[in-house]
Amino acid sequence: MEQTLTTVETAKQLGLLEEEFEKIKSILGRTPNFTELSIFSVMWSEHCSYKNSIVWLKKLPKDSPRMLAKAGEENAGLVDIGDGLACSFKIESHNHPSAIEPYQGAATGVGGINRDIFTMGARPIAQLNSLRFGDITKEKTRGLLKGVVKGIGDYGNAFGIPTVGGELFFDPSYNINPLVNAFSAGIVEVGNTVSATSYGVGNPVFIVGSATGKDGIHGAAFASKDITEDSVNDLPSVQVGDPFQEKLLLEATLDVIESGIVIGMQDMGAAGITCSTSEMSAKGEHGMEIWLDKVPTRQPNMKPFEILLSESQERMLIVVKKGEEETIKKICGKWDLYCEQIGVVTDTKRLKYYQNGELVADVPAEDLVLGGGAPVYHREYREPAYFQETKKFKIDSISEPKSLDEFKKIAEHLVSHPNICSRRWVSEQYDSMIGTATMTTNMPADAAIVKIKGTNKAIAIKVDCNSRYVNADPEEGCAIAVAEAARNIVCSGGEPVAITNCLNFGNPYVPEVYWHFVGAIKGMKKACEKFETPVTGGNVSFYNQSSDEGPVFPTPTIGMLGLLEDKSNAMTLAFQKSGDLIYLVGEAKNDINSSEYLYSYHNVALSPAPHMDLEEEYKVQNTIKELIKSKAIASAHDVSDGGLYITLLEAAMPKHLGFSIKTDSNFRKDAYLFGESQSRVVVSVKPEGKAAFEEMLKKNITAFTQLGEVTSGVCEIDGETWHETSAMKHVYDTTLGKIMAN
Repeated sequence: MEQTLTTVETAKQLGLLEEEFEKIKSILGRTPNFTELSIFSVMWSEHCSYKNSIVWLKKLPKDSPRMLAKAGEENAGLVDIGDGLACSFKIESHNHPSAIEPYQGAATGVGGINRDIFTMGARPIAQLNSLRFGDITKEKTRGLLKGVVKGIGDYGNAFGIPTVGGELFFDPSYNINPLVNAFSAGIVEVGNTVSATSYGVGNPVFIVGSATGKDGIHGAAFASKDITEDSVNDLPSVQVGDPFQEKLLLEATLDVIESGIVIGMQDMGAAGITCSTSEMSAKGEHGMEIWLDKVPTRQPNMKPFEILLSESQERMLIVVKKGEEETIKKICGKWDLYCEQIGVVTDTKRLKYYQNGELVADVPAEDLVLGGGAPVYHREYREPAYFQETKKFKIDSISEPKSLDEFKKIAEHLVSHPNICSRRWVSEQYDSMIGTATMTTNMPADAAIVKIKGTNKAIAIKVDCNSRYVNADPEEGCAIAVAEAARNIVCSGGEPVAITNCLNFGNPYVPEVYWHFVGAIKGMKKACEKFETPVTGGNVSFYNQSSDEGPVFPTPTIGMLGLLEDKSNAMTLAFQKSGDLIYLVGEAKNDINSSEYLYSYHNVALSPAPHMDLEEEYKVQNTIKELIKSKAIASAHDVSDGGLYITLLEAAMPKHLGFSIKTDSNFRKDAYLFGESQSRVVVSVKPEGKAAFEEMLKKNITAFTQLGEVTSGVCEIDGETWHETSAMKHVYDTTLGKIMAN
C-alpha cells in the first residue's frame, strides 16, 4: 500500500477537524495515507455528509401515500402520479463553482441535476432554475449573471430538455457569492426505476460516459468553505461540462436499464468515484474492489487520489449482473461512450482501490457515509442582534404618499425594479419549447405546466423563496416560501404534491448563521405538514459567505411539484376579456413589512416578514382549487412581490388589457396596493358568472372583495388614470435587457 502517511496538519489542509482525523485513525486502526485521507475529506465534507445539518433535516416530513422514494433513499425524490407513472424531481446548488467560473459552474449544475433524474431511470422533461445575484449596477454582478445564464442556456438547450421557468433575485448580500440552484423533473413507469445500490459478489462494476480528468478535484471540499480572494486558485475544483456527451449518456443509460441487466447505478457528482462506490456499497451492504488503472483518463499519470476525487462530468457507475459484460459494452458502444469494467463487487463491506496491482487505499464503505460513520454535529445557534431591531418597525414611521404623482412614481419604481420586471432577457436564452410539452409557453401562469405525454395529466412545477422575508424572520419567511410555492401551483390549476429543497446559508459554525438554518427548518416543517407536501430530498449548501461581506441572505429555495389530473384545468394568470370582473380572494392587511416598496423605495432594511396565517392560507388555496375545477374563474394570479398593483398589471399585460379598481379606505392606500401580505389571489370572473362565484366563496367562508373590472388598456385606480398598460409593459419587458446591455 502507498506509504505516505499523514498528519493532523494534512487533515486540516483538506478541511477536516483534528477530532475527525483522530476518528479516522480509530476507524482504520492506523494512520491513513494521503489517498485514504483525501477520501474521508470529501465524504465527510458538509457537501456530502450533511454533518452539520442532518439532525435538523430529520425533523422534516417525508411520508405521503404517493411517496415511492423518501428523502435520502435515492439520488432524487420519486412520487406516484397515477396511471402507472412516477415523477422524479430534485433541486441542487452549484453556488461556489458559479462564483468562480460562472459559465461552467452553472452548466455543470444543469448537467448534474439531470443525471440525478435519469440515473433513476426517469427521462427528464423540464428544468427550472433559481438564481441570486448581488447589486446589478456592479459590472461584476452583470458579468456573473451573463456567464451563469449562458451556461444554463447552452447546456440545457444542447441537452434537449426545456427550461420552463425559474426565479431571479438581486440583493447586495449576494455580491461575492451568487446562488445557482438547478431543478429537474422526469417521468418514469412505476417499477422501472433503478436504485443507487450494489450487491452480488462477483458482479462487475463499470464506469460509463466521459473520460476522467483533473477538473473538480476536491470540489466537494471546495463547496464546504467560505469564498475568499484566493478562491480563484480553486479553479481545478470547477468541473467542465459537455451537454452532447450527456445526451448520449442519457440514452445509453435508459437503454441499459431497459435491458434488465442493472443491479444498481449512480451518477458521479460530488466526490466522483469515491462517492459512487462508497454510497452504493454501503446501501447494498457489500464492498468493491476497484482498479483505478482501468479508469479512462484524460491526462496521463493521474495519481490515485486525483482519479478517485475527480468530479469530471457525464459519468456513471453501473453494477450489472455477472455475465452481462458484453451487453452493456454493446449498448454503450452504440452511443459511442467509454464503457470500462473497473472492478467487482465483494462481500467485505470495504472499498479496496488498486492502481497497477498495488493497493493504494483500503477503507470501510459504511464509515464514509451519512448514517454510517460520518460525523454528526449539534451546532450552537443564537439569535442575531438585528432580529430584535426588525420587530421595532412600525408602519406609521413611513409617511403615506400624498399625491397621485407620488403613487405613480412608486408604481414606476416597482415595475422597473430588477426584482420585479420581466425576466425576458434571461428566458429568451433558454429553449422552453423543445419536447412540445410545455403548456405555459403561450399561456402565462403562476407555475410552469408541462404535459405528460400519453395521458390527460400535467405536472405543475415551481421554485420559490423570498430570501428577504427569511432574513427578516427565518421561520415565518421559510413557511411563506412553501406557502407561496403551493399557492402558485394551485393558481395554475394543480394540486401540491411534494417539495425538494436547496438550503443556502452561510458558515454553520457561526451561531447566528445556524440560527437562520434552524428557524428555516421549523418554518418549512410546519408549512409542509399543513399543505401535505413532504420533502423528497434536495441539498444543503453552507459556507455561502465571504470574509469581507459576511453571509448571503438565508435562502431555503423550495422546489414544488404539483399535479393536474386533468390538464384542461390549467389556469392562466392573464385577464381574458374587457368587462370581466376583478376580485381579490383573501384578506388585505395594513402591512408593508419586507416589501420591495419598503425595502428599495423607502430604503428600510429591517422590518418583520409580511403577514401570513397558515390556516387562512390553506383556506384560500382550497377555495381557489374549487373555483378552478368548477370553471368559475377566467384567471388567477397570486399577490406577491410588488403587491396588488404589480399583480393587476401582470394580469393585464399579456392580452394588452387594463383594469379599473377601487381601493379600500379601511387600509392605507400604499399598503393596499404595494404591501406583500400573503394569502391573496386576484381572479377574474365573467359577468354572467358573478352570482355563482360569490355564492361559492360565501359557502367556503372565504374573504373576498370585488375590486373592479377588466378594461381595454388603461390602469385606473379610484377613478384616476395611472398609466397606459402598453407603456408600463414596455418598461416591464425591457428594463433588465437595458441594464444588462451596459
